[in-house]
Amino acid sequence: MPTKKHFLDNKVILITGGTGSFGNAFVEKLFKVAKPKKIIIFSRDEFKQHQMQQKFASKLNVLRFFIGDVRDKERLTRAFNGVDVVVHAAALKQVPALEYNPFEAVKTNIVGTQNLIDAAIDTKIKKVVFVSTDKAVNPINLYGATKLCAEKIVISANAYSAGVTRLSVVRYGNVIGSRGSIVEVLQKQKETGLITLTDERMTRFWFSLDEATDLVLQGLDTMKGGEIFIPKIPSMKVTDLITAIAPTAKVKRIGIRPGEKLHEALMTDEEVSRALDFKNTYVIQPRFENWDAKHLKGAKKVNLEFRYTSDANMLWLSDKELQKIASI
Repeated sequence: MPTKKHFLDNKVILITGGTGSFGNAFVEKLFKVAKPKKIIIFSRDEFKQHQMQQKFASKLNVLRFFIGDVRDKERLTRAFNGVDVVVHAAALKQVPALEYNPFEAVKTNIVGTQNLIDAAIDTKIKKVVFVSTDKAVNPINLYGATKLCAEKIVISANAYSAGVTRLSVVRYGNVIGSRGSIVEVLQKQKETGLITLTDERMTRFWFSLDEATDLVLQGLDTMKGGEIFIPKIPSMKVTDLITAIAPTAKVKRIGIRPGEKLHEALMTDEEVSRALDFKNTYVIQPRFENWDAKHLKGAKKVNLEFRYTSDANMLWLSDKELQKIASI
């Protein structure tokens, strides 16, 4: 019986910020599920590219590495030559650093995304997926505000891409195993015997890297252009996570830091009116004339009273799941 063909078989895929946690996981997933013609890693850090070359030494016949910055439109245009699909994961993400260096955040996260859009349209890329964050929903810090702006310009770009280049967004919460994640921080603090807690009421959404790669693949496969794909993911109390990771450690309460929320949101109240329940995701429809959701077969409108926040979520991590995270 012939092997089922994957929609990314024989395609050229480029990942911006491809040496990050997501990029590494996405490349691994691509090699498992598809037979791409070429995977291009576009990033600024030549050392991380070297590490990635060593990690995927047996796949260098397919992998290519481009040193470049999304702030450089000419370099993006050169890198996009012959590419079918772009996954845009490059961003400056550290909240305190971006509060102190706001213009750098704007240059990379907003202007860099605009450069990517222009280059994608000019080179006739078929599909672009922008990787966003829950911080873009009702943002209270600069990082979230720049990601919100980036989401807006990605969606709006469909209006002038003449239907040749289709652009959509995936938006999700905290990722297990990503650099700088709360699990990484707690594991390091556990060694000292002292855990810092901002507020005992705090809740967060939770998502694995493997689930993040699946969401991007689903978005690429399903997208018509203009959608925001949001996964159905569980929440957890930060205090429960601390108990699972460091049950004997002393906890010091330090108060909520600047730019930090008590609870996270994955959908605004305004977006609820345009949201569809589709398989394992919610899909925010764009406000385009003549746009329909016929390609989202079986999708249903979300109840207008629906609220997708980490404290009001219907899905919560179990003790067993928290223990599994603690063992990572």
